[in-house]
Amino acid sequence: MERGLSLHIGAADPARVTELADVAARTFPLACPPSCTPADIGAFIAENLTEARFGDYLDDPDRTVLTATQDGRIIGYAMMIRGVPDDPDVTAAVTARPAVELSKMYVLPDAHGAGVSTALMSAALAHAENSAAASVWLGVNQNNGRAQRFYAKHGFTVTGTKTFRLGTHLEADYVMVRPV
Repeated sequence: MERGLSLHIGAADPARVTELADVAARTFPLACPPSCTPADIGAFIAENLTEARFGDYLDDPDRTVLTATQDGRIIGYAMMIRGVPDDPDVTAAVTARPAVELSKMYVLPDAHGAGVSTALMSAALAHAENSAAASVWLGVNQNNGRAQRFYAKHGFTVTGTKTFRLGTHLEADYVMVRPV
């Protein structure tokens, strides 16, 4: 990606939900471990990352979706969800409340290394702070060392584990938490 192009991070535009869903469908497989089958990845995308689902996400008052745009195109996004789910593993790992989950954060491969992920993370953390959250938490696959290093660089530490269903496959995630 060329330097000098202006990067903009802001609330997702509902008029661009088709493009947002496309970026989500293209980036999600990049974070999946090799053990995931294309069928399982496809099932997750079909259930969670469609245009209709993003329309629902944008209408949900407990969710905030941010997009990173550059040169007129969406190159990444982050989704935050207020609260902690009823999952006992997450409840035990996320003790500082109120909490915000960094549910999704993905950047197109041609935008890696250009500061996009850091800018999205900064905006997500600012959102959590503005929401008066005490902590931000996320789940990251235990085999995704690159993501774990990125999150650790931004102050997240492993506080527990949880499982994540990906189609018919059950994945092992770390729960990482950062105080706000």
